[in-house]
Amino acid sequence: MQAVCRFLLNLLGWKAVNGVMPHKKAIIIGVPHTSAWDFVISYLYYTSVGGVAHVVIKKEFFFWPVGYFLRKAGAIPIDRSKGTTVVKQIIAEMNSREFMHLAITPEGTRELTTRWKAGFHTIAKATGAIVYLGFFDFGKKEVGWLETLDLSNDPQQDIRRMKTYYHTRGLVGKHPEKFTLDD
Repeated sequence: MQAVCRFLLNLLGWKAVNGVMPHKKAIIIGVPHTSAWDFVISYLYYTSVGGVAHVVIKKEFFFWPVGYFLRKAGAIPIDRSKGTTVVKQIIAEMNSREFMHLAITPEGTRELTTRWKAGFHTIAKATGAIVYLGFFDFGKKEVGWLETLDLSNDPQQDIRRMKTYYHTRGLVGKHPEKFTLDD
């Protein structure tokens, strides 16, 4: 599957930047999130470099035969109807595994938003996962990660630092009008 994904990524004209994250437990931030294509490009990228990136998807999508393929692709079902929050479910899932690379989009939507969610911060602090600053740039057709983010005890300050980092990269989403780094 690795070779197939590498071929498809190249066929689409994309360049992989960096390989598999070296830590056993990691969160890779995906920015900018403006299209369902972000998942496709990210999947092709991480599989092409030999990794498995997990994503959370509501449990209702895990019906046969779709559920089988979602699990093979690294998807984890989340029950949004339970009393526990999604973040608590992810923490429990990550703590139950020796190895997990979780892909998260802090925007939380493909629509334009200025308010990024801090769930990644809570998950990383609770599990000891390292946060990687990942990206998919439709302007340069590059996907990957370059740096990690050392977390402080202030999630909002860390989000501001992330936005500054992403601003310097000049990223372009599939739908640029749906992405802003403004607060």
